Order: sequence, then structure tokens, then C-alpha cells
Amino acid sequence: MDVAVGIVAQRNNARAQELAQTLVDTLEREYEGVATVVDELTGAAIDADGVPIPAMGDRDFVVSIGGDGTLLFVAREVGATPILGVNLGEVGFLNAVAPDDAREVVTELVGRLRETESLEGRKLARLQASGADGSWTLDPALNEVVVHGPRRGHGGGATIDVEIDGQRYTTSRADGVLVATPTGSTAYNLSEGGPLVQPAADALVVTQMAAADGMPPLVVDPDAEITLTVSSAETAYAISDGHDRRELEPPATVSIAVADEPVTLVGPQANFFDALEKLE
Repeated sequence: MDVAVGIVAQRNNARAQELAQTLVDTLEREYEGVATVVDELTGAAIDADGVPIPAMGDRDFVVSIGGDGTLLFVAREVGATPILGVNLGEVGFLNAVAPDDAREVVTELVGRLRETESLEGRKLARLQASGADGSWTLDPALNEVVVHGPRRGHGGGATIDVEIDGQRYTTSRADGVLVATPTGSTAYNLSEGGPLVQPAADALVVTQMAAADGMPPLVVDPDAEITLTVSSAETAYAISDGHDRRELEPPATVSIAVADEPVTLVGPQANFFDALEKLE
């Protein structure tokens, strides 16, 4: 079968761009019937035709070259298309492939696709935040959804009520509340005192941020109905993965649930505990 591969290199990273060029040259030289495309910024850097990243949604898989932030960006743009992460960052919870191994791993994936016409991968849940009245929806979040007041710090919080399956868990004045996936437990959630969650765990985490009268972080079933109602503030925000932002007019209620479409990571998988050691 013919195979279509997308390649995205971290912005303004010469090493990532050089590796993208190597992968393009390798696939086009060693395989007939393999079509490669790079993102527009990488194309400009290596003198190749580039396409917008959302246009890679029809590829068989996309190679993300950079840190976990690059992979988060790629996942947001390509939806359900499988992603292979090549790690140029320091930790690498999502990117398991070392740059020196990228050429071998990518060619193996292409060969496997030609033999089986499919790729097995690890499914990562994403979160979908929306207005309780259904009038708006944020982009799916691979790490977390945050609801907070006008700003962090003194005088910038809000009263936020947390309900799980219609039952109130806590109400407190706080900077905000975040809901994280297992993937996101190592990110913003961890910095706010939330627990680490193994990637394969079927759970979500609800963590208050600098609450005046807070409760411990709560681990809930992924099928739970989570609602955050923010009040006692002039304005507030709901934010998906630090990117997609919705301004709220309190009192306002945000509903958070697992999104229909997960992210699929293919190729070697990162070792969670090895990556944790790099956080120290």
C-alpha cells in the first residue's frame, strides 16, 4: 500500500529541521509509494513544499520532532491521526524516540503499514470543556482544562464550586480549579500539588489552585460528570491546554468530560518512571 507521512519540526529549531530533512530524504530514497509532507515553517527552512499542519489529518501518521509541547500542538491540529514523538526536549513523557533512532523507527513504521495496513498505538484520553448551556466548546485538551478567576494571585481569584455527578465536592475561594488527564498529571496539575497518575490509569484528577479552604485533589472515574461553577468575580476564564481560552461572565458553569476522540501515539512508548527521574 502507499503510505502518507507528515513531519512537523519544532519551530525555530535547526536540529529538528535537519532531522526532518533527513527523514524526508530517507523515505523518498528508500521507499516507492511513500508521500511525505512537512509543515509550512519547516518547508521554508529546508527549501521544501510545506502544508498547514491541519492538512496532515489525512496522513497515515505524523512525526512530531521536538519536546512534549510540540507534540501537544501537533495533536491539537491533526485530531485522531496517529503521532510518533521524537524527543528533543529534556523530559519526554510523550516523545519516546531519541533523535539518533528516528530514522530507523520511522522506516519500521512505514514497513509495518505496508505489511499490515494498520498501526497499533496507545490511546490517550483528552478532555472536552463546554458551557453548561452548550453555547461554546473548547478544543480538546490532552493535559488539562483550567477554570480560574481574572488573574492568579492576591485579589484575582473567584469562588468555584466543584460538583462530581451532581454531588458537591467543595466550594472555596481559589485562584482556580484544574481537571487533568493521566497524561496531564505531570504538567500543570503537578505544579499545583496534584498527584502523579500512571499513564495507563483510567481516571481524571480534580485539583484546586491556591484555595482558601481547600480539599485534597480528587481522583475520579473518567465517566464522571464534572462541573465547575465560578462566581464572585467580574470575569473568569476556561482554558484548554494553556491555548484555547474562553472568557466567562460569572456566575458561569463549565462542564468537563472525556472527549470522543483520543490521541494515538505509535512507535516505542516512553518509560514513565524514567521520565519522572528527569523532573528531580
